[in-house]
Amino acid sequence: MKKLLITLTLSLGLAPLSTFAAAPNSISSDEVSKTNPIVEKFSKLGLVVKDIKPSPILGLKELITDKGVMYSSENGQYLLQGTLIDIENRQNLTEQALNGVRKEGIAQYTDSMIVYKAPEEKHQITVFTDITCGYCRKLHREIEDFLAAGITVRYMAFPRGGVRSAGYSDLMNVWCADDKLKALTDAKSGSDVAKAENCTAPVAEHYELGQSFGISGTPAIIFDDGTLIPGYQPAATLKQRLEQMN
Repeated sequence: MKKLLITLTLSLGLAPLSTFAAAPNSISSDEVSKTNPIVEKFSKLGLVVKDIKPSPILGLKELITDKGVMYSSENGQYLLQGTLIDIENRQNLTEQALNGVRKEGIAQYTDSMIVYKAPEEKHQITVFTDITCGYCRKLHREIEDFLAAGITVRYMAFPRGGVRSAGYSDLMNVWCADDKLKALTDAKSGSDVAKAENCTAPVAEHYELGQSFGISGTPAIIFDDGTLIPGYQPAATLKQRLEQMN
């Protein structure tokens, strides 16, 4: 490529606080869909830009992409990937942006989740899961603890090996099973799941969505406000965190 691509981590020392400014409204989706130097250049990298917003640093754009939140110079020549911190307010601005992306994305896939509903629901979590993941299996073995704690568990698929892996095929079979709850429990206990014919489950879409959330491993737990908790957590720990948020 003729243009220089720079991948950097935005750390605490990147910019003085004087460069932070209030961000105006985001660019409309219509403008993103038009020929845009940022969209055009990054598409050549295989990066899908879904939304463009001004960042708190003058001269930088915040990009919502299929690979998470990134930052770009005004003309799209430079791309920055990392975490943007507001030191004065002690806020992780990148994570805040991702929280909104996660909330909106998950809302679009509620009908395709496999849900273990708590009889007396007080909270709910969305878990990106894989059959081959040891800690995913551990979490699922404790599903009754979550339900007893009033936590509904909503599963989305995230084949760690990608859409060409055996794990992807297994997840497709689970999501297309007549009894999805039993199929998922059986699969996580090591039992074979019957192969589904003409399966059109959105496992690939779940996987792509998870990547756009910044997920790279499983289990990945997401709260209703979009907060991401990477890795396994026992029910008691999650219940305490959920109650502290209320």
